[in-house]
Amino acid sequence: MEASGVTLAVAGAGIRGSTYARRAPAAPGGVGGRPPSGRHGARVVAVAEPDPVRRERFAAEHGIPPERVFADWRDLAAAGRLADGVIIATPDAEHAEPAVRFADLGYHILLEKPMATTEADAVAILAAVERNGSTLAVCHVLRYTPYTAVIRELIAAGRIGTPISIQHLEPVGWWHHAHSYVRGNWRREDESGPMLMTKSCHDLDWIIHVMGEEPARVSSFGRLSHFRPENRPAGAADRCLDCTVETTCPYSAKRLYLSCLDDPDLRAWPLSVVTTDHTEAGVRTALREGPYGRCVYGSDNDVVDHQVVNLEFPSGATAAFTMTAFSPYVQRQTRIFGTAGFIEGDGARLTLRDFVTGEEEVFETADDHRSPDGRHDDADDALADAFIAAIATGDPSLLPSDARESLAAHRVVWAAERARHTGTVVDITPSLTPAKSSASPAPSASPAKGTA
Repeated sequence: MEASGVTLAVAGAGIRGSTYARRAPAAPGGVGGRPPSGRHGARVVAVAEPDPVRRERFAAEHGIPPERVFADWRDLAAAGRLADGVIIATPDAEHAEPAVRFADLGYHILLEKPMATTEADAVAILAAVERNGSTLAVCHVLRYTPYTAVIRELIAAGRIGTPISIQHLEPVGWWHHAHSYVRGNWRREDESGPMLMTKSCHDLDWIIHVMGEEPARVSSFGRLSHFRPENRPAGAADRCLDCTVETTCPYSAKRLYLSCLDDPDLRAWPLSVVTTDHTEAGVRTALREGPYGRCVYGSDNDVVDHQVVNLEFPSGATAAFTMTAFSPYVQRQTRIFGTAGFIEGDGARLTLRDFVTGEEEVFETADDHRSPDGRHDDADDALADAFIAAIATGDPSLLPSDARESLAAHRVVWAAERARHTGTVVDITPSLTPAKSSASPAPSASPAKGTA
């Protein structure tokens, strides 16, 4: 293992693994140098990635020697402990086995959500990190935003009295849903998991984090309503490139992916998922031959395209969560109703209404350059920073959640899915460790300034 500084290995060098790895170096743009003020740096020293193009590109970007470049995470694990921590960004169904194996090797782990696709696997991960004393950070990135920290500070300060109910919306976005959950890797429950887990475990974890308690009961309703063969327009073809009605279809792959060519951010995502050939000819070939050119009404998808989840907490407080495909691709939107005040937010700006004075106060929690869409780049950076700092200092409390809290949030998702499939209200057995109190805001964010 390297003699000095935090070192990282990466298992899965796709978009998510690469995102966290790029944040690791001590100075933006390369390895070495001085870290930004207050931030610990790390070096990426090993990678496992089955795709040869991604593997070679990643190794070259981070200067990883050939003997530490592997095609399979099992080969990386077989080499022993090569780094202090490992970023696991393998496919969802392949989280548990590497997490347990790397924990047993003594790695600290940054694990892409979901923690696992079954409760048994998630429990196995918890047992592995606890018996080895490993730090586990599941990528519930919404906990790491200044926006979240300010909400928790306002609640802890009593600015809205006692929170009684939350209304939380995840607007997935019509084209994003078609990209990831109709044509993409998360379109089928048997290959990844239910939509509530693969997309919205972020949100249920966030609601628990804000409320400071785990739910006691849950109900849920939702289904795949629109992206079905019976809703296919007359004249629609199997692929958008051949379709006579493509120009009037909101989900045209041709329109979406060709338009990405002129935007560097969109080339990075979603286009890089579709093809590495960022030319018109390359995109057309991918749409002709690959899954992303298929008609959204003729794919093999089965995950829901809308769902509601209702939560009741032991305190009597309630929460209502809505996930929908049929929206713009924008930040989550939340309303928190308290006994003495009300908070409304859009992921960047918060408005607080005081019931005593009747006055409103606005809190801007994001930089002016932040994208208004549904991405969470700033939270990804904050998560990577906190994980590296926890390793560097030996202080896992720098992370606003631990393995038990992550398992508790996932158990709510599985309970909600049981409720949806059975049409019942499901009781949730309390976990062994309560959620962290909302009186302790996430340490990674700084307070925002209020404006009248």
